[in-house]
Parts: sequence; structure tokens; C-alpha cells
Amino acid sequence: MAVISAVHSVSSLHLQSHLQRLNNGEFFFSTRPRKMKVPLPCHHHHHQRPIYSSNAFGCSDRTSIIINSTSGSSTATSAAEGSLSEVEKIKQRFRTWQWKGQYSINYFVSSDSPQQLQANHPPLLLVHGFGASIPHWRRNIKILAQNYTVYAIDLLGFGASDKPPGFQYTMETWAQLILDFLNEVIQKPTVLIGNSVGSLACLIAASDSNQTLVRGIVLLNCAGGMNNKAIVDDWRIKLLLPLLWLIDFLLKQKGIASAIFERVKQRENLRNVLSSVYGNKESVDEELVEIIREPADAPGALDAFVSIVTGPPGPNPVVLMPNISLPVLLLWGDEDPFTPIDGPVGKYFSSLPSQQENVKLFLLEGVGHCPHDDRPDLVHEKLLPWLASL
Repeated sequence: MAVISAVHSVSSLHLQSHLQRLNNGEFFFSTRPRKMKVPLPCHHHHHQRPIYSSNAFGCSDRTSIIINSTSGSSTATSAAEGSLSEVEKIKQRFRTWQWKGQYSINYFVSSDSPQQLQANHPPLLLVHGFGASIPHWRRNIKILAQNYTVYAIDLLGFGASDKPPGFQYTMETWAQLILDFLNEVIQKPTVLIGNSVGSLACLIAASDSNQTLVRGIVLLNCAGGMNNKAIVDDWRIKLLLPLLWLIDFLLKQKGIASAIFERVKQRENLRNVLSSVYGNKESVDEELVEIIREPADAPGALDAFVSIVTGPPGPNPVVLMPNISLPVLLLWGDEDPFTPIDGPVGKYFSSLPSQQENVKLFLLEGVGHCPHDDRPDLVHEKLLPWLASL
């Protein structure tokens, strides 16, 4: 989830206190006054994955994971799967795709729908936000898979995908990864569904004039960029830029960055920040904390964290959207402290439906930065009819 899009109000800008907060791991700032946010770590370690036959990965959540053709094994596996959590079921179906012949990318595919429905409906690709991974969609996959083939991907540097040492992460890199995944793996016109920086990556991919495999886009609280430096038209960001540059400098010092990262990934810090960005506090359970916390111990996680926070913000959605003629659905939580609907990015997107006929916007009341996990029922209520209309 994109913890890097937030800005603190000028009334609390005192360099000494900011440096003290920096020492405490609190260096992303909210547009909501007097709410200091703790950043989320962004990377899952590689899971030890059981080896299944090729047909295991395509099986339904309602069926067994087939290891062999004997009915006894199938029955036993079905019983075992029934005792698993949704996250464990998802992890058991992870696949690996080699991107550019050198990077291992983790992905998931599932469908409960009949073959006829799959043929008539476009596949869906779910793209997580900063700090998250495929299991962050655990409350959506089963519902969506009833009528659609659902893919989900861990972007490079996140989840169980590779985190190459010294890699310089950019929004354009993730967008190209999405396009290559469409071309090499899905190979059909696909609806892209993203949250936060995942939304922005989907938007950049869809804006590529050479792409032919994007059928529509769903943006869930789209980020303005990969990090804080994106929203340069916000006067608060302009005032904060010197501090952001200082933070960038400090994070590039290995010892300082490591100390900050160790504090950031503490379970209590994660629970606090999740509670502050979710409107529905009941959704902030131990499973969610673990989904965000788990990747922080992976090799390359710290390097990826620093590269993403200190790197270029990437293309601005304000520049990208006028070139998009595909159907676009905007779902926006009205209690998002990172990309609030009354902030520069939120205001721009909320103005689009009156300017572009291909854009629809629904404001979700009492929902935070991650609507799909915060209040999945409200998201499905708007998303499913829109998908059916395609």
C-alpha cells in the first residue's frame, strides 16, 4: 500500500522533531493535520512452495488441489484444503514466471467459473500497492473467481518475487512488467485492477500506445507517484522538499536505513499504521499484519525499500489520464489519509467523470486507502456490475 504519498501539515514542521520522528521510523507525512504515519515495509520473503502437478494451479477454491489422479488422494487433499485460511490456499497456488530471463516473478491464477463464462468474460489482473503482495487480495479473489479468471502478481521487489541487489526501481519498470505479463502469460485482453502505486503502474501500462491487451482499468485510491516527491503542485510538498531530500540522503546511509527499517517492521508499528489508514478497524487483524510484516526479512528487502522511497516519483496521472480511452472505474475511500479525495490527486480524479465519458467514480464512505481489503463488500457492490457491463 502506498505509504509514501502522504504529506504532513506545515503547522507541525519543525526539523528537530521530524528528525526525532525519523529516528522512530516515522518519516511519511499525511495531508491530514497532526497525524504522523509509520511507513509499511514492502517485501515478502520467498515462500517454500509445495510442488504440484500442472492442473493443481487451475483448480477452484471449492475443489481439491490435485496431486495425482487417484480419488483417495483427491479426497484427502480436499479435506486438508478445507482447514486452510484463504491466505494459505492462495500461497499453495503460487506460480513462478521468469521475466526478461533473469527475474523470478511470483504470481497466482484461479477461477471457479465455468469454462463458458471464462470464455465470455475478460480475465482480471490484480496489482497490489506499496508494502503489500498477492495475499492482500485474499478477500476478493474468491468472489471474483466465480465469474472470471483471476490473476494476481507480486511486482518486482515485493512479496515472493525477486528483489535483486542494487536494482533501481521505477514506476515505468513495474508498468513494463505488467505489459510483459499480459503478453507472455495471460495472452488475452485483460482488466487491470490496482491499488495505490499498483493503480499507477496499471495506468502507465494502459497508456502505452503499443499495448493491445488492456480491456479496462480499475483504480483503487490511485497514487500520485512512487513516493512523496510526486505531488509537486501541493504547496505543502514544496515546503517539505528540503526535508524529503534530507530523508533521501539519510536513507542512503546503510546503517541509518537499516535502523529505520528494523523499527518500521515491528509488529506494533505496523498495526498502528494499518489502523490509521483503514476505515474499518475490524479488517486490521493479525493476518493482515503478517501479510505486511512477513516480507521484511527477505534478502534485498531493505535495498528495495530504500530504492523505492528515494527514487524518482514517475509519471503523473494527471498527464496520463487524458490519453486513456479505455473504460475506467475509480473507487475511492473517503477516509484515505495518504491520497485523500480533497488532496491534489483526489480532486483531479474526482473531476474526471464530468470530463471523460469513459470514467466512472464511486466514493466509498468510511473507507481508507485500501478499499478492496478495508470494505470488500462495498468494492464488490460497484466493481461486479461494472465488470459485467464490459
